Amino acid sequence: MQVLAESLSPEATYRLMSGIVVPRPIAWITTLSPEGVINLAPFSCFTFVSNKPPLLGINIGRKAGVRKDTGANIHATKEFVVNIGDATQLDAIHMSSVEHPPEVSEADILGLDTAPSVSIRTPRLADAPVSMECRLERVIEFGETGAEFIVGEVLAFHLRDGLYRDGKVETRELNPVCRIGGPNYASLGEIVTLRAVAQTPKSVMNKDG
Repeated sequence: MQVLAESLSPEATYRLMSGIVVPRPIAWITTLSPEGVINLAPFSCFTFVSNKPPLLGINIGRKAGVRKDTGANIHATKEFVVNIGDATQLDAIHMSSVEHPPEVSEADILGLDTAPSVSIRTPRLADAPVSMECRLERVIEFGETGAEFIVGEVLAFHLRDGLYRDGKVETRELNPVCRIGGPNYASLGEIVTLRAVAQTPKSVMNKDG
């Protein structure tokens, strides 16, 4: 079958694309409102965009044309924390997507402890296996619905003890979850290891030439 993109509403397009672009890692983002309220929400349009400096990118849409609390807080404070939850936290990840007024803290409602960050004011989730403190680097608006691709520079990584060995994260022990279409999630499942392929080392470019 064929579907013409111009025939789809924004909601229908989202349902279609979120079922095609799978699996998607989940950025479990903590932000701090100007009033000091800790907001927590999951976002699965999430990736990394640079390794030097380390940059993360998250697409954050709007609700009825209004920025979500996460987006509004990032615009106001210029910082956020990307937490990576594991399979034991799946219910909390899902329930943190419930919409609440800006003065309500999802972390408080869900009974999730937070811990201070070292480089920014926004706290991280204390029990997340990975947290990345980010400073806003840029915001790029796309499309007709006001969606914003928010890029943040990672200033500090927090990793659960024993998770980072020999310069690599032990993915099985991280035990992450991913989002697929609708209210559906998945775990890693079987991991297939193939022969390593030689790669040219990454380096910093000379901007003068």
